[in-house]
Amino acid sequence: MRNFVRAGAGRKSHHPQSTIHATILGFRLQTGQLEAMSEDHGQRRHRVRKAFKRVWLVLFGTIVFVFAMIGLLFTLRGTPLSRVIGVGRHSTPPAVSDPTFHETMSLLTNTNFVAGNSIDITINGDQTYPRLWADLRSAKQSLTVQMYYCNVGRMATEMKEILLERSKAGVRILFLLDAFGALGLTRAYLDSLRKGGIEVAEFRPVKWYELHKAQTRSHIRVIVVDGRIGWTGGFGLDDKWYGDGRHKDQWRDSNVRFTGPAVLQLQATFAAGWTEATGELLTGDMFFPLERFQEDAARVAGVMHMAPTIGSTPAERFLALSIAGARKTLYISNSYFVPDDDFRSLLVDAAKRGVDVRVLTAGSTTDVKTTWYAGRHRYEELLAAGVRVYEYQPVMMHAKSLVSDGLWSSVGTMNFDNRSLAFNDESNLDALDPVVGATMNRIFMEDLRYSKEIRLDEFRKRRWTAKTLEFAANLMSRLL
Repeated sequence: MRNFVRAGAGRKSHHPQSTIHATILGFRLQTGQLEAMSEDHGQRRHRVRKAFKRVWLVLFGTIVFVFAMIGLLFTLRGTPLSRVIGVGRHSTPPAVSDPTFHETMSLLTNTNFVAGNSIDITINGDQTYPRLWADLRSAKQSLTVQMYYCNVGRMATEMKEILLERSKAGVRILFLLDAFGALGLTRAYLDSLRKGGIEVAEFRPVKWYELHKAQTRSHIRVIVVDGRIGWTGGFGLDDKWYGDGRHKDQWRDSNVRFTGPAVLQLQATFAAGWTEATGELLTGDMFFPLERFQEDAARVAGVMHMAPTIGSTPAERFLALSIAGARKTLYISNSYFVPDDDFRSLLVDAAKRGVDVRVLTAGSTTDVKTTWYAGRHRYEELLAAGVRVYEYQPVMMHAKSLVSDGLWSSVGTMNFDNRSLAFNDESNLDALDPVVGATMNRIFMEDLRYSKEIRLDEFRKRRWTAKTLEFAANLMSRLL
């Protein structure tokens, strides 16, 4: 019996139920291991996915950042010129009275200066528009018109009526407007021109796939009648340009009417813009009459077409040479006067070598307060060096001109700011002539009668709020 029990006890350890329990336990252990292994594998895959996602996000973010920086730096770019030097027999840049001056200017700004031009400076609406309308009405073959700022009103209507009448008379008319500056013209206005046979084109319309061109505008003004009479300057198509530039709601501006070979250069400036806007390159004697000009006057002049580039621009080279060439007087009239560090140094250097440097700019009646504040931030340095600064008082002063030593003159569309020097297409008529220079000096001195001179001691006492606004505006000066 005892042996039986022992035998039964021994067999008990090998009972089938125990085996099943052991098997189930082993299976559970094995399943747990597999589940654990599977969970570890899943976690690793998840971690790998997250790592790849991070890499792609970093890569994508880097690409976006790089392109954003490229765009930002492109938008904020300035011009590289910092000084003008003379190398060779003369250790200084040529004076405007030096025979090599206009040759140097020609080479460095791609401007052809030729004799045989007749030049009339006209200021404000009262002197400009009666003659301009008369010239438009005299067209027999062609009219090319390029404008920046346009707005509906009495002046725009008057222009439209003249153009439609000339078109009906068989004159071929091309009208090129900057798509941003001419936003004030309605679609109905432009359609009425087109229905009247006038060819209308928009320069650089803002499109999402051409945003890199959005801030590079055509600030040019061109009117050419039959390829023989040319106009450029600060004028626009808006009622504020009517009047004498001395009373409320009028703008003070300077323009130039000329005949002679320089007109063909102005026509070529228009042709460049028309080509970009339409794809058509203008040629032929309707637009470029090539017979010799019969002019009594022998004014040496040239139209400077300034177009933006990545590096040094004709605009900055023109301005630097004009400042460096002054020996006696340098009178600058400019509505948006925001000289950068290098151009302030050039103006200071001119004053220190004994040049009477005077700047006339807009006052508190300006249409762009930000630009005015940014410019005023730079006054102290100029005033301390002897540069005299004046602000025009009655109305907005919109002129863009300079005259050096009563001999070298320029009238056109170029402002003294980074936008004109680095970004905009501009057009100026430059003349090397004492008669034109004397006229420019007279106009400048007349304007000073309506201006307030900024005195250094008084200017330093301005309120802290004004200084704060000037400092903030100065931070945006590359965009102005």
